[in-house]
Amino acid sequence: MELTIGPIAFFWTAEQVRDFYRQIAAGPARRVVIGEWVCSKRLPFWQQEIPAAVETLQTAGKEVALSTLALITLKRERRQTADLFATGIPVEIADLGALKHLPEGAPFQVGPMVNVYNEGTLEWLARKGATRICLPPELPLASVAVLARAGRDAGVAVEVWGHGRAPLAISGRCYHARLHDRAKDSCLFVCGDDPDGRAVQTLDGQSFLTVNGVQTMGHAHTTVARQIEALREAGVGAIRLSPQHGDFAAITGIYDKAVRQAAAPDDTVAALAAAMPGAAFADGFLAGAPGLRPVI
Repeated sequence: MELTIGPIAFFWTAEQVRDFYRQIAAGPARRVVIGEWVCSKRLPFWQQEIPAAVETLQTAGKEVALSTLALITLKRERRQTADLFATGIPVEIADLGALKHLPEGAPFQVGPMVNVYNEGTLEWLARKGATRICLPPELPLASVAVLARAGRDAGVAVEVWGHGRAPLAISGRCYHARLHDRAKDSCLFVCGDDPDGRAVQTLDGQSFLTVNGVQTMGHAHTTVARQIEALREAGVGAIRLSPQHGDFAAITGIYDKAVRQAAAPDDTVAALAAAMPGAAFADGFLAGAPGLRPVI
């Protein structure tokens, strides 16, 4: 089993992005997905870092893919999507609309925002040219096992969401802007004030969700720390770690030990808790329970 680093979901500065990928280049992850997949307005602030990051990662022996947006709506976003396929670097689609720009016969990868819930969808994507699929984080283990078998038969690598706030929804409206009484077009990039998203609570003060511009995420960090061996037995080839602030190199190292079977599940959970003081961890989805179920 291997590690994949997903695209950065949050609005970080160009310097933060540059430093992050330098760390990842020196780490154990086999593959890395880069790109703006939440809000295209953020891209001009850090897109100049992408070519250097790709070169740094490839020099370090990593497999690199570029991500599309999870919601492609504007003409410039469609042009940007077409430009990704023209780079010659593998592309991970986060929106099925991206397939309109796929060159005839070109392979592609599929991210967790695409609803691959059954064998029929996986096989359809395989016929279109999909070579790798990261399954949505809300699937139970039984469904993951069925899709892993279907992927093996279709020649498609299957990975699962392994760590990070689960991406639950994407919207045409921006909650971050609305929260500050701003329109989406004049948001002043207020999401940058919350580099790991902004927590949402219920009226009675219970932690519930996290908002990240136009994206809604889970509050807790979904983790497969206790289910890695079950995923391995199910035929899953990789787990995906979602970037976050803090010592992400340490987090990657914790999962690397786990997938190499060099740490027991209890030790993995304890190490994560030590690396992320005060963080909440959940693993309900794989158990077929509410996703916010605490790790037990």
